[in-house]
Amino acid sequence: MTDHSMYHALGQENPQNQANPYSTSQPAAPQLRPPVTPAPTGYQQGGTPYGDNTPNPQQAQYGGIFQGSYTPANGLSQEQGYFPPQGQMSPQHDGAMGGLASQMGSMGVGNDGVGGVRPHKKKNRHAYHNLEQPAGSSQPFNGVPQESVNPTQYLDHSQSMIAGHTYAGQQISPAMNQFPAAVGGAYTPGSQPNFGGAAPSLPTPSGPGVSAQGRVDPEQIPSIPRSRDGPAQYYLDHLYLSMEQHLPPPAAIPFVAVDQGNSSPKFARLTLNNIPSTSEALAATGLPLGLVLQPLATVQAGETPIPVLDFGEIGPPRCRRCRAYINPFMIFRSGGNKFVCNMCTFPNDVAPEYFAPTDPSGTRVDRAQRPELTMGTVDFMVPKEYWAKEPIGLRWLFVIDVGQEAVNRGFLEAFCEGILGALYGEDEGTTNEEAQTGEDGNGNRSLPVGSKVGFVTFDKEVQFYNCNASLEQAQMLVMPDIEDPFVPLGSDGLFVDPYESKSLITSLLTQLPALFSNIKNPEPALLPTLDAALSALSLTGGKIVCSLSALPTWGPGRLFRRDDDKLHGVETEKKLFQTEHPGWKKTAGKMVESGVGVDLFIAAPGGAYMDVATIGHVSAVTGGETFYYPNFHAPRDTLKLSLEIKHTVNRETGYQALMKVRCSNGLQVTSYHGNFLQHTFGADLEFGVIDADKAVGVMFSYDGKLDAKLDAHFQCALLYTTASGERRVRCTNTVASVSEGALEGMKFIDQDAVVSMIAREAATRMTEKTLKDIRSALTEKTIDILAGYRKGFSGSHPPGQLVLPENLKEFSMFILGLLKCRAFKAGNEPSDRRTYTMRTLKSMSPLELSLLLYPRIIPLHSLPAESGFPSPSTGHLIVPATIRASFSRIEEGGAYLVDDGQSCLLWLHEQVSPNLLEDLFGEGHTTLSSLDPVLSSLPVLQTHLNCQVRNLLAYWATVRGSKALTIQLARQKLDGAEFEFARMLVEDRNSEAQSYVDWLVHVHRSIQLELAGQRKKDDGGGGGGGGVMGGGIVDGVMGLKPW
Repeated sequence: MTDHSMYHALGQENPQNQANPYSTSQPAAPQLRPPVTPAPTGYQQGGTPYGDNTPNPQQAQYGGIFQGSYTPANGLSQEQGYFPPQGQMSPQHDGAMGGLASQMGSMGVGNDGVGGVRPHKKKNRHAYHNLEQPAGSSQPFNGVPQESVNPTQYLDHSQSMIAGHTYAGQQISPAMNQFPAAVGGAYTPGSQPNFGGAAPSLPTPSGPGVSAQGRVDPEQIPSIPRSRDGPAQYYLDHLYLSMEQHLPPPAAIPFVAVDQGNSSPKFARLTLNNIPSTSEALAATGLPLGLVLQPLATVQAGETPIPVLDFGEIGPPRCRRCRAYINPFMIFRSGGNKFVCNMCTFPNDVAPEYFAPTDPSGTRVDRAQRPELTMGTVDFMVPKEYWAKEPIGLRWLFVIDVGQEAVNRGFLEAFCEGILGALYGEDEGTTNEEAQTGEDGNGNRSLPVGSKVGFVTFDKEVQFYNCNASLEQAQMLVMPDIEDPFVPLGSDGLFVDPYESKSLITSLLTQLPALFSNIKNPEPALLPTLDAALSALSLTGGKIVCSLSALPTWGPGRLFRRDDDKLHGVETEKKLFQTEHPGWKKTAGKMVESGVGVDLFIAAPGGAYMDVATIGHVSAVTGGETFYYPNFHAPRDTLKLSLEIKHTVNRETGYQALMKVRCSNGLQVTSYHGNFLQHTFGADLEFGVIDADKAVGVMFSYDGKLDAKLDAHFQCALLYTTASGERRVRCTNTVASVSEGALEGMKFIDQDAVVSMIAREAATRMTEKTLKDIRSALTEKTIDILAGYRKGFSGSHPPGQLVLPENLKEFSMFILGLLKCRAFKAGNEPSDRRTYTMRTLKSMSPLELSLLLYPRIIPLHSLPAESGFPSPSTGHLIVPATIRASFSRIEEGGAYLVDDGQSCLLWLHEQVSPNLLEDLFGEGHTTLSSLDPVLSSLPVLQTHLNCQVRNLLAYWATVRGSKALTIQLARQKLDGAEFEFARMLVEDRNSEAQSYVDWLVHVHRSIQLELAGQRKKDDGGGGGGGGVMGGGIVDGVMGLKPW
């Protein structure tokens, strides 16, 4: 979460308590919701000025809590809503779902009760650790709590804390149906372990209708919004204990995780947390065995920071055979003289420097003081043998397009403003002494000590800038020879401390737009510029942040328009998603070798073709990111651009990175999916840069049989250099239990990880298969998984009943969202947008993917008065329930916030209340046409609704991926963004794909054909093999590397 100073509360800037309520050494009392600042003095609340009331201590950190409902000046209460009261949902509200019964015929919907939780924690299954302990002990801490941790909250006898939680070791009763309760049903953890409660059983179908009314209640169809809202509410007051709870929370919600030796789901998610012992048992499920890794994920306030451990010149202890790093699941024997590797079972001698005796139970006496033996995610400092080059602070090189399009469309000015904001924020009053230390008045610094920045501009030529602090103003040096690019000045002049040279940098970036306003070269030469930038960073490594606003058609590496409508929908379309220019491939490879990565900010003028497939290849291979603005409009998009540049600079970033994944005997890595460079199969993954938002998918297969008495272990080791110049290994350890068959494993499926692995492999296949084949393969994979469950694990149910796994209830909807996303959708779509989405899918986190496939929607016209403010009892921000992404849920006169993690729309019905518009946008704004169409943020007003929405937006901004949250108006019948709004309603028939109901009908019929042995599989041309999508992947054993 973030400091509440970022929140707006009715125009007041500073809260009464400046302390961050989440900065606590006790994870037991986390604050999961960001607080908000208080109302200003004199704001009327129930007729009493706020200034006359003294907040109680519970409210002191927020200043005040809105208790009553807000009454605008016109007397209209918000509780009444902003439009006339409506009765119960009409048949229109059911929409396409209303005809579900007639479409599905005799189809019923039921649940066999499978999907519960093991009645015991992991025990009697571990070779090298045992979680069964005497009362009052906890194995991750070995009976001794970690520093500043209250042990009782993690121990077995504290079950009251997680009573009723669906992951907390309770049996699932038959009444716990796969469908949540009706809207408004209270979530009572003590009585209903599944989130949202349980819906009544459906009547047995007979004849064409299911009920006397002839329709099925739409609420009985699996709902993604409710599957998020229930856990989100639960984890406000509960912790996720990584060894005691066997299913992670949904990826799209915030939660505080306690690392008990098994890494937090924020760093690693397994598709199956209970793995079948044989490949045949796994094949019966149709599920992939994969691991989604986000090694540099951000640690939420309230969680234990990642410990940094230094073992000096000897380096961290490692297995001599498989080179696995020391971790909590290695066991010490022979009085502490040997440790047995949990990956390959090899007994290793303990170095004298690391020796400690063991107690009678075989546990090291210093275990509690050893984070590497108690925590699943740690950082190891490494000695010189792990260095490729001398580690130094990260070098940032800003490469700025100053061509004609950049100047004319305001992209140059916006990009320069964004850089200034990223480096210095809003601090304009820094003194010279503060500038020397790199700290502002609050002691904050955007870049760590040791980091340096440099600036390069380009059009037909390349210009370098000397910003040495000893100069009075920055010096420009022009490199006209783009055929053989070079760096015309030394690194001391090009790379400078951004705080020592603040005045020069500020002056330079402020003057650049005017400096190039009269030159306006229309054809940029990008590849020679990147080659010159690479030369400047080749000795040290670093990161390039590059802007581009026109297709680079000048000099070496010039590109031409390849996209043609005639190529869409045919076999050769896949060539549009590939990089064919050898020069760009060569440069990308050299960058990775030098430890250089690229983040691209591409603004397409008027939606023009930019060949993202070729240009974006550089950022994809080096581990960077592409930010794509398909129709950049400066007044609307400048704020979003600035925020995304700031996020790029401020997020945790490593460079010169190598990644290796190891697994237990009996398993092997078969493929990786993400944005990186891998020279040969089995080799390490290489990244020029890697940051907190990047994730990688790893697929596993069997090379033997797993022992059901032991656990399966996975370890990801990321060797990288931090932005502050330290060479480290980020070690992430994950454990899963093993069972003889797959039935137990069906209870512990991580839906987000399964969807993420399928999406990554589908994106990888875009350059090999046609889009039609990929869509067919996604459909067949969905049917395979659900039919496999129906055949082998669902028990006895009527043949016409659709039975879904408890933990895959929403799986069908996520796959439908994947089929409708821009990468795979049928119909016409520019190749640039397809390629951009494809590469984004391969590297995005499970959180970002979940939002992309199913947006979150909040109705603003019916917000309860208390929503958007902290709860008086808990202090958590009260977030209203989200609604389903279907137009049948959209009400006349309504206003809705829709966020898919990439963009956020504010959709306004044409009959929206003038009172709502005035409360939201200010006086004088009573009609849709009076609103500014390029609005990107809400004004700060002293109205209840305005404060609510701004606080909710600020909260959403903390629960998303790398894309900034700014709003875009979508006024009904006025704005083009309304088409984007319609596309985000993924439950409806759009994007040339079925509605959710039609999709369920198709899946159900296919399952029935499979059960009857009459299904004809369409594998999309994938053939057989071990991949998620059915494509053949060459099996092989990972090569062992010295690091």
